[in-house]
Amino acid sequence: MNMPPFPSFRLSLRFILPLVLVFGLGAFVVVPLVDTLTLRWFVKDLDTRSQLLATAMQDQMVYYAEEKSNARITQLFNRAIEDERLYALAFCNPEGKIVVKTATYPDMLGCWNTTATDGKRASLVQTPQGPIHVADSQLVRGDENLGKLILVHGTNFIERRSADSRKYVILILGILALVISLINVLVAHLSWRGWMRSVRGLLRGELLPQSSTNDQAASPEMQPLVGDLRALLREYHVERQDSQTNSELWTPDKLKELLHGELAGDQVLVVSNREPYIHVDTPDGIEVRRPASGLVTAVEAVMRACSGTWIAHGSGSADRKTVDDHDRVQVPPGDPSYTLRRIWLSKEEELGYYYGFANEGLWPLCHIAHVRPVFRTSDWERYVEVNQRFADAVISEARSDDPVVLVQDYHFALLPRMVREALPKATIITFWHIPWPNSESFGICPWREEILDGLLGSTILGFHTPFHRKNFLDSVDRYLETRIETEASTVTYGGELTQVENYPISIAWPQPDGPDTLSVADARTLVRTSLALAPGCLLGIGVDRLDYTKGIIERFQAVERMLELSPAMVGKFTLVQIAAPSRSSLEEYQAFEARVRALAHKINLRFSQEGYVPIVLKAEHHSQEQLQQFYRAADVCMVTSLHDGMNLVAKEYIAARTDERGVLILSQFTGASRELHEALIINPYHIEEGANALLRALTMPENEQRERMRSMRSLVRNFNVYRWAGHMLRDAARLRQRERVMSKIRSQSRASLRRAV
Repeated sequence: MNMPPFPSFRLSLRFILPLVLVFGLGAFVVVPLVDTLTLRWFVKDLDTRSQLLATAMQDQMVYYAEEKSNARITQLFNRAIEDERLYALAFCNPEGKIVVKTATYPDMLGCWNTTATDGKRASLVQTPQGPIHVADSQLVRGDENLGKLILVHGTNFIERRSADSRKYVILILGILALVISLINVLVAHLSWRGWMRSVRGLLRGELLPQSSTNDQAASPEMQPLVGDLRALLREYHVERQDSQTNSELWTPDKLKELLHGELAGDQVLVVSNREPYIHVDTPDGIEVRRPASGLVTAVEAVMRACSGTWIAHGSGSADRKTVDDHDRVQVPPGDPSYTLRRIWLSKEEELGYYYGFANEGLWPLCHIAHVRPVFRTSDWERYVEVNQRFADAVISEARSDDPVVLVQDYHFALLPRMVREALPKATIITFWHIPWPNSESFGICPWREEILDGLLGSTILGFHTPFHRKNFLDSVDRYLETRIETEASTVTYGGELTQVENYPISIAWPQPDGPDTLSVADARTLVRTSLALAPGCLLGIGVDRLDYTKGIIERFQAVERMLELSPAMVGKFTLVQIAAPSRSSLEEYQAFEARVRALAHKINLRFSQEGYVPIVLKAEHHSQEQLQQFYRAADVCMVTSLHDGMNLVAKEYIAARTDERGVLILSQFTGASRELHEALIINPYHIEEGANALLRALTMPENEQRERMRSMRSLVRNFNVYRWAGHMLRDAARLRQRERVMSKIRSQSRASLRRAV
């Protein structure tokens, strides 16, 4: 590697110009000060000189004054002013009249009246010819006042000396500025070379911290950054390794290979509150439904590949009718690939654990949606009990002492520690699907230490974004006694190590369209016909749970504002909002649903025309197949969450657009916005910004749509849910392997000690 040269002259000016400016400012301040000090010094010198001359002439002047010999006084004055500095002399009688003066004496001075108490006074006086210095001295003999002698000195030499002083000061400051600038540039050049040498050594793996005995230690300037640079290089190496070894698409088969290869077919258990399939009684018999949940969408694809056991709350009205004696049922229906183990909760448990602590406490605590969290002791007690119930189910389902346990979301913050205590060798991967608040906000929770302790029972703890991961580490640092290794992103607590990482979740990339899949054109026709819309009507889609964090109110307001700003769109654009009911028993959600319905009704009343409404609100559950039809039919998808961990609706919309058409409007407060840069990123709180983005999306040229959609589809395709799970499981396999090696080493050490004894 060639040593990079020091930055160009333009960059060097950054060192020189500030110094030049500082010294220039210094000269601006110092030069007038030097002038003033020089003037004072010379005036003081002239005062002293005047005093000496007056003293020297005192005796002669007294004698001549007594004799009243003006001619001799004139001769004395003329000889005295031969001195180039002494400009003029005058003698005044006691009555204040000039008796004798030289020809150069200024008439404007007259007899220089003194006001000083000591009888002497010196001053600079301005004359048409320039400033002069005037001093007087009384002539006395005994008690008799004979008059006074007035001495006038020219001051031209002072100006000459001041000019010389200014030149010297400016010259000295200029030389100093030049020398210091050159020193700075030289030091910067040497520092630059040292930094580059350190970076080069770090890239080659030669640098160690200064505490190391290795000769290739980091320079003192580089030392604070060695850890950060190593972390960046590690991340780069991992990503580069991924791109080289995993260049092909991650698929269920590839995930299975990972499980059977690196995890040697170890048992995989998933724990979540929401089950992937719900059995419901209907007039036509038992119906199987899939809940509207991004978590279910992501994890269910993984379970199909893993063939493990999913433990979840059985909430369907016909769930009990479809399980065996051990509360298990094979899913998916018609093509079973894994086992669903259902846990039954009483109404009191569900009310306290799910609706209470999880969704009135933790959910608003973790989302910046301006809803106050509510914490009750009774809810906390139910939360602990239910976590223990699920932990017991994990333990009973485990076929060995070291299963791989995937714990999903905020409903089970305590479960990792409970499982760890019963199965110390288990690999517990906990994924927190919602944002993690900053440490100060998290401190609101009365049981913050217990929650952190529970989560740190995990082997790996995952978040969507680095920001959420950092917030968690800050919370641990603030509320628990732990050792945090920032470089490695690990927490050591109670002698156990937890890896804390960010794993952006995704979706299962769909298979190519089959013969039964509706084309985009057919989906557009079907959806518009079902909604009684004109064939050319522009269609927007929003898919969310009916939740106050999803920005549905702000979305409707953006639509309203867009129609206000662009009246031509009235009758030509309709937003279909699919809002699956959620947590309807909670007062906050009931009030929110009422607000959503009222706002939709208000906007429709304002802009509706014959056979046209701008907003179609569908507050009901829809199957994945139905959602796919809406995705393909929509010209724009609006994701306006006020705060979201990831939001998989955005990625589902992208995956559905096989025609590479359509525009995604995406809130900046979603984890997805950190990946999908080709979406129109907005602040959902800014209504005009949302309205302008909507209008831009509806009028975007097809070629721009294709460019944006093609780029996003490539990203979602490559970073799919199998890759998400594969990264977590691969990290788990690495940790399991390390633990097994360490266990063997410890066993051999103990055996050796016993033999030695």
